[in-house]
Amino acid sequence: MSTLNPATITGRINSKALALLDDAPEGIRWVDLSRLLKEHDPTFHPKTINGCVWRLVENFPDRVYKPEKGLFRSRKYESQA
Repeated sequence: MSTLNPATITGRINSKALALLDDAPEGIRWVDLSRLLKEHDPTFHPKTINGCVWRLVENFPDRVYKPEKGLFRSRKYESQA
């Protein structure tokens, strides 16, 4: 399990991704989450965004899960499935 380090680019991407998921009870599709992260900070490299999103569930299993392929959802909404 990873920790969030706001001093790193991946830490900033992960932090924003988790915040976006916390605000989306229905979850966010991979392509939309990637787009939202790029819109949030255009300096983020697309491949870095891709890598961070790809590993969200692996790095933060206590905070993110995938109820179906391509859909990321915050664990705080898991009981509402």
